[in-house]
Amino acid sequence: MLSLWLRRVARPAVLASLLLSSGVAMASGLQVSPISLSLQARESASGLTLSNSGDNVVHAQVRVYQWLQDEQGDQLTPSRGLLASPPMIELKPGENQLIRIIRAKAPPQGAGAVEDTYRILVNEIPVKSANQTTGLQFTLSYSLPVFVQPVGVTKTSPQLQWSTHLQPDGKAVTLRVSNSGNGHAQLAGLSFVDTAGNSTEINPGLLGYVLPGATMNWTLKMPPSALTAGGKFKVMMNGTQTTPDVTMDTSIR
Repeated sequence: MLSLWLRRVARPAVLASLLLSSGVAMASGLQVSPISLSLQARESASGLTLSNSGDNVVHAQVRVYQWLQDEQGDQLTPSRGLLASPPMIELKPGENQLIRIIRAKAPPQGAGAVEDTYRILVNEIPVKSANQTTGLQFTLSYSLPVFVQPVGVTKTSPQLQWSTHLQPDGKAVTLRVSNSGNGHAQLAGLSFVDTAGNSTEINPGLLGYVLPGATMNWTLKMPPSALTAGGKFKVMMNGTQTTPDVTMDTSIR
């Protein structure tokens, strides 16, 4: 879904001889729900449910990272601001496991406080079985966003400033979005509507997040001539379609 990053990684592992002969690779059944968390300042904990919808035992590790953004994009650093309990699990086929996400430090507070942002990484751990032979095993890695609200705020909100710029080669467009609000913006379903009313889909899925105090840049798959001809962008921001006020700079930077 939109709120998580999901990777399927092929690792040297073990496959039953029947799977090798049929050319079928073993796929994980690890599932995670929900796909994002938001904690009010008064809440000390929340939870994730990990489940195994496959036919084999799944081993997984849960880790917490502080999530910030800079000119290089998303930055993750290990953090104990939130704790995952238990951090290591084993799931038999059909089993579920509740992972408690416990707030271990005070929520943001004071004048100008903004939400705290984290990422929870759930990584499947490939385990070699005695009755398997060498092959490929696909393992899953999830990255789920967590937002902790400041004290005295029931709902945070982003305040975005949008601009577009031609890249130095003059053949590509950069979309720049800055957030001066106290909450994150999740951007998805970006499109451009020209002056004739024709809509061009630029990014149908998740474009990305802009955290409080951050500026993010994206290279758009659209002809620069579209900016010169005029038009407007449409985007889903935190689940609501909006038409942002975009400053269009057609000079080369």
